[in-house]
Amino acid sequence: MPVEADVIAPSTQDKYLFGKLAEAALMLYARSLCTSYTIMGKGRKAIIGNADNFWLHSSKENSFDLTHPQSPSSEAISPRLDLMTSTTPITLDPQKTALVIIDMQNFFLSEAFGRTKGAGHDAVKNLEQHAIPAARKAGVQVIWLNWGLTDKDLDLMPPAIKRAFGFEVVLDNEDEEVETDTAEGDIFREHGAADDPKVNPQDTVVLENGKDKRIYKGLGSWCGNLELPDGTTVDGGRLLMRDAWNSALYPPLDTLYEEGIGCWINKDRMSEKGIRSLLFAGVNTDQCVSGTLTDAFSKGYDCVMLKDACGTTSPSFSQQCIEFNAAKSWGFVATCADFARGVENMASQ
Repeated sequence: MPVEADVIAPSTQDKYLFGKLAEAALMLYARSLCTSYTIMGKGRKAIIGNADNFWLHSSKENSFDLTHPQSPSSEAISPRLDLMTSTTPITLDPQKTALVIIDMQNFFLSEAFGRTKGAGHDAVKNLEQHAIPAARKAGVQVIWLNWGLTDKDLDLMPPAIKRAFGFEVVLDNEDEEVETDTAEGDIFREHGAADDPKVNPQDTVVLENGKDKRIYKGLGSWCGNLELPDGTTVDGGRLLMRDAWNSALYPPLDTLYEEGIGCWINKDRMSEKGIRSLLFAGVNTDQCVSGTLTDAFSKGYDCVMLKDACGTTSPSFSQQCIEFNAAKSWGFVATCADFARGVENMASQ
């Protein structure tokens, strides 16, 4: 004979404990590299990452949620930024996102240094017209990441970085190695002929990579007086040193910065401020931009390259290579217009 038992309704405390146990079980799934679970009526979901840093993927929309909630079961944030990329839609938390603008400085873009109009200048326009206004509207932090060296930085600068900007040698009329200290205190050895009438002063700057010796005279070297397009002259200051004219932001970005948009951070001084997702812009795409992006990727940041806000003077395949890897390996690729549209759509949420 079956035994009848009283049905006891769960208490509020029991419901709370059950909910916590369910959430804990879900977080255990998140500790694996990629663990899937099903939500009835909503398609297949996946947790990618670990308990402290994870994305949510929806097979129904083929989209990634990069908002970094406290747990996979947390309520969706609002407002959120839905961004269409070249491969898949993604969702960002504006409060955890920053637009990182790299090296948009006079030395790299100004006509005073013989720079001709190109992809970098197109990137300036796209930032001015689309990306920066969108960031301001969405509350996305703008970070200006630039060169701004000190003499101490020069003393500690690795040789590979110094080589990229040229270095000085002393030309001697003897066929033997000459060791000398430059103004920066560095020691170089080189052959040469100081009395040779064919030798010009700029020939004491060694560059084997095809760059212009007239402007690449070494980090910290004096740029001299420079003529601007309007005919006025300006003291260029020391190359890429802090507070020098050549290190200032290229117009009109300098005005946007002075209006209070974003914060200025010198190289190697970027710190975490609750930011999880980074939108990348700047010059040169295949050098400082990609180097910063891959560093951020290795440190666990979400990386989105705004391809038309990046430019380079290198061959076109250099840009294509970075865009390909940014989309396929390091994160995602979008345009400034994509970003602006995503911000506009936030208003309808």
